[in-house]
Amino acid sequence: MGGSKRGVATLLAVLAAWQLALGVAAVGEGRRSRHNIVLILTDDQDTEIGGMTPMKKTQALIGQLGASFTNGFAVTPLCCPSRSSILSGRYPHNHLVRNNSLDGNCSSPAWQQYQEPFTYPVYLQKQGYQTFYAGKYLNKYGDPKAGGVEHIPMGWTYWLALVGNSKYYNYSLSVNGREEQHGDHYEKDYFTDLLTNRSLEFLEKLSRPPFLMVLAPPAPHSPWTAAPRYKTAYNSTKAPRGGSFNVHGEDKHWLVRQAKSPMSNTSINFLDKAYRQRWQTLLSVDDMVERVLGKLESMKLLDSTYVFYTSDNGYHTGQFSLPIDKRQLYEFDIRVPLLVRGPGIKSNQTRQELILNIDLGPTFLDIAGVNVSQTPMDGQSFLPLLVNRTEDCSWRSDFLVEYTGEGCSGSDPHCPSLGPGVSQCFPDCVCEDAFNNTYACVRTLNTANLQYCEFADAKAFVEFYNLTSDPHQLVNVVKSVDPDLLEKMNQRLIKFQACAGASCRS
Repeated sequence: MGGSKRGVATLLAVLAAWQLALGVAAVGEGRRSRHNIVLILTDDQDTEIGGMTPMKKTQALIGQLGASFTNGFAVTPLCCPSRSSILSGRYPHNHLVRNNSLDGNCSSPAWQQYQEPFTYPVYLQKQGYQTFYAGKYLNKYGDPKAGGVEHIPMGWTYWLALVGNSKYYNYSLSVNGREEQHGDHYEKDYFTDLLTNRSLEFLEKLSRPPFLMVLAPPAPHSPWTAAPRYKTAYNSTKAPRGGSFNVHGEDKHWLVRQAKSPMSNTSINFLDKAYRQRWQTLLSVDDMVERVLGKLESMKLLDSTYVFYTSDNGYHTGQFSLPIDKRQLYEFDIRVPLLVRGPGIKSNQTRQELILNIDLGPTFLDIAGVNVSQTPMDGQSFLPLLVNRTEDCSWRSDFLVEYTGEGCSGSDPHCPSLGPGVSQCFPDCVCEDAFNNTYACVRTLNTANLQYCEFADAKAFVEFYNLTSDPHQLVNVVKSVDPDLLEKMNQRLIKFQACAGASCRS
């Protein structure tokens, strides 16, 4: 699959020129050999409600031949700020992308001017890496107010980015700054497969190491359009009914409390269908992993390549009677899959360390020989955990989760009774976001398994959970906890919200 013949011809010509130029530079400067890096970044893939179940090939080819991290987290549970954290290695309060809107700094001119020059591909390109990006970038990428499709972020040798949010058909791409339109023909246009095929073209033309390749497929984000061969898969599957499913969040902040519980049959049928369709879309991503790793192996590049698999945030389908979305502080929305294989990584490891999405960029830089302490990144490389195969007692035991709510200035047509300020509403008048769905949390692991969250609302609402005794976060124990502990958590939160660079890692 590929775009138009003209687009493919242009691609091949550009790739040939880059291969020649970069190949001569690598030989002429006598650079030492560095390992290649592949990142596969899915969209809205959870771990808490079964999101990795369809990924049989991925778990076999990456997890079983490398390491699976059971405590992978996103520092914010929404696409654009989370992807900005991955790119920059920074917490949202430092990269300043708050939500998916241009007003929330998503792919804005300010982001482009002040943050993109310090993203991980810029550092890798300076080290001689050929860099390839294909897929969803940031939700407002391509907006005319943010430079349109002509804008190519710094650091990318080859650029193939989706305009706007996730789609499977009828979308536009920026191919090195030129618009390429796609329709609804499966063989030519199905976006997940197109990304796979373009990545194989890249490998064929730009195989001279080192290279960085990022593939960002739309799955399992809505509109949940499966490839034709997978449309009947999992037809009897339903969303998991355990834990916090269809439970009223009576002691939680107002946005969760407004959800109707028990849910109506309409909502349950809707979320069950969404759950099945999400799994169906992921099967094409599973094929992507198999084909890309197969290509690397056939080219004798797999043994010198680190392969990372993760998601930008988690997801929920019916937890605390919220039908479908993310944006919440709970485990189902902030936990993400993280699988890694590569040189020096022992097979079939299960790692317990607390790894954040802001650690990906520093790890890539570490692989390339770049000193992370000389960058503004807040995260830290977890490469030593992988290649040394040991437990690191000095590794972090807590981290910050932060989110800024996004609402509508007028009443949402699906839910006029709640008035202005809410968004992401469903016909049953359940809203998933609002202006004052704005919070910051300290999440601790290892010595204590706790979560402490403060809301920026008129009531200064607080939620506190002991996940050892209450893994599904059913009971907010803030009123029964020792006040000294609450004070300590508050002070830790204040320090986190002011951290930058090394102080975020201490």
